[in-house]
Amino acid sequence: MAKARDQPASAAERMLRAAADLLQTGGIEAVSTRAVAAAAGVQPPTIYRQFGDKDGLLDALAGFVLEGYLEQKRLLIDASRDPGIELRDLWDLHAEFGLNQPDCYVLTFGQARPGRTVPVAAETVELLTDVIARLGDEGRLRMSVDRATAYFRSCGAGYILQQIGTPPDNRDPELSSIIFHDMMAAISTDSKHNRTATSELPSRAVALREALRDREDLPLSPAERVLLAEWLNRLADSG
Repeated sequence: MAKARDQPASAAERMLRAAADLLQTGGIEAVSTRAVAAAAGVQPPTIYRQFGDKDGLLDALAGFVLEGYLEQKRLLIDASRDPGIELRDLWDLHAEFGLNQPDCYVLTFGQARPGRTVPVAAETVELLTDVIARLGDEGRLRMSVDRATAYFRSCGAGYILQQIGTPPDNRDPELSSIIFHDMMAAISTDSKHNRTATSELPSRAVALREALRDREDLPLSPAERVLLAEWLNRLADSG
């Protein structure tokens, strides 16, 4: 993210760097337009011209801080790797980011701002969904990709937000692994995570759903494709 030494930062980047420093040292409440303007050496109207309003500034700030995390996430993903192993790596990366950047995490994932989306945050979800879809394509999911992704994200966000609110000395170092394995036992048919026998029907439905997702040569009308996808998702989530 950093510019080369011989390239001066743009006004927008100076403002985002200033906002990131304020977020790191003082939390979300410290990121006011006046404080950012003073730290960046610009007039407050410059912020409004660049970002529209404070929400626009916070959206841009979240994307600015998340970019490094997103790049690490991209590097972790390799279609030739076992998606189950990738999910563990993604879980650990998510936990590391959340605990190292708690205020940015809360800003991005812990505060509901209806109608506001951060493109970088949306891409992190897309990358996760792609890995879970590969697990489903191999017949290793007990539910639909959409439900498994939501389950994974709920467990991850719940764990990080709980840890952020817990003094570091009181945190249980084993809790992350416990929650991850319980989450995988819920969504996956992998024997190393599962503790009970389960029907093969949901995993077969997911596998078929993923196998057909991008096929253009099916002898089905668009309406039939939509209906088939709905049926397969319903079977996938029946377990």
